[in-house]
Amino acid sequence: MPKTILGKRFCLPDAMRSEMRKQFGVLYNGDGEDTTRQMLADMGSPAKLVAIGDISTFNLLQCGTVPDISVIDEKTHREPAGVDIIKCIRHSNFTEVDVTNPPGFVESELVSALSDAMDADVPVQIMVHGEEDLAALPAIVLAPVSSVVIYGLPDEGGIMVTVTPGVKERIYDMLDKMKCD
Repeated sequence: MPKTILGKRFCLPDAMRSEMRKQFGVLYNGDGEDTTRQMLADMGSPAKLVAIGDISTFNLLQCGTVPDISVIDEKTHREPAGVDIIKCIRHSNFTEVDVTNPPGFVESELVSALSDAMDADVPVQIMVHGEEDLAALPAIVLAPVSSVVIYGLPDEGGIMVTVTPGVKERIYDMLDKMKCD
């Protein structure tokens, strides 16, 4: 695997949209606290805990767990998130970073923010102006082995990916097909 995805920009071609629904981790059906508690029980002590999405972040915080990295856009199902969700996810424990990332893309700015967050000693929240739907891909590639990345699969549940060298390689290969520069 090449050493870095830093400085690169990725875009999702229409031909890969179905591939994005593949699961690279374990699907936990449901989207509430019970589902999240089961994930927390199953994950052990990850090197880093990364939450992608407002609901994933909300559920972790509701369960008393502050993820090391949270990537949000204040939307759920591409609609504005409720006031209660936004109030909860804008947790005071996070150092905040703002990035711009349009739908269907992973901008180099988001990759850089994720890379910096992986090195941080405090919880970091990346507020995406645009869309964070693809942020799990660079998060998995950049996360240390044994980290856990959690993201939602709309209308099905939450996906928990335990980062291994093999998973990192598979995701890197996907990103390699998504170069748009």
